[in-house]
Amino acid sequence: MATQNSRSAARLMMAPAVTLLLGWMLIPLIMTLYFSFRKYLPLRGGDLGWAGFDNYVRFVTSSAFWPSVQTTLIIVGGVLVITVSLGVLLAILLDQPMWGQGIVRILVIAPFFVMPTVSSLVWKNMFMDPVNGLLAHLWKFFGAEPVVWLTDASLFSIILIVSWQWLPFATLILLTAIQSLDSEQLEAAEMDGAPVLARFGYIVLPHLSRAITIVLLIQTIFLLSIFAEIFVTTQGAFGTRTLTYLIFQRVLESQNVGLGSAGGVYAIILANIVAIFLMRIVGKNLDA
Repeated sequence: MATQNSRSAARLMMAPAVTLLLGWMLIPLIMTLYFSFRKYLPLRGGDLGWAGFDNYVRFVTSSAFWPSVQTTLIIVGGVLVITVSLGVLLAILLDQPMWGQGIVRILVIAPFFVMPTVSSLVWKNMFMDPVNGLLAHLWKFFGAEPVVWLTDASLFSIILIVSWQWLPFATLILLTAIQSLDSEQLEAAEMDGAPVLARFGYIVLPHLSRAITIVLLIQTIFLLSIFAEIFVTTQGAFGTRTLTYLIFQRVLESQNVGLGSAGGVYAIILANIVAIFLMRIVGKNLDA
């Protein structure tokens, strides 16, 4: 049992790390809150004084705010549906004995280690280019007119690019979970004559429920801040401007730090609302 002295010593040793972590998080947040109440234009006079809630009102009442929130949620939802559904399928397939199983697993996980900028450039130039892209040649082979992906199906293209990058993460988590499933349950269900879909729905899927909630939580936290894929491909055009990209435009293109900081506060609020909702789902699954 830990004594009072040992607990005090543990707190003392943890204090530097906790202080550094709090400073790492709190200082940017405090600066964002500070600038959100200022009229700060770096190229047009600098700090022009106190603005009150004017930046917040201007940001939320702009015509681009609610469409950007909607686009953000559509992208996050689309990526989650694709990565979780395909992740479960890939996890089941990779769990089966096969020749070169280790190599196949490495190849499946590899896209997760590709930088977002690089993967976006690869998809934009090698796959989705309407003239020289692989998909364009495939369409021509079947006698169809090539699709201008980043213009005609821009939102779906972004979802596809981001899903390709995050699918390995979901697959890895779900594969780890499915390997912990007791094979005797599946064998008993198979001997009792249960079909494949029944075994999946009543045994495999309930076993993966906790892993799926963890994937949903972690991916959502990162997907709410998608930026590189949009900047490289569409630059926010054709209905792909997310809340993060809108903040970027307000800060760098409009050179209005105060307005962009107010947008950052709204992004924090949105992220916390989504996180609280997901944490409740995770808590229910962990208590089950």
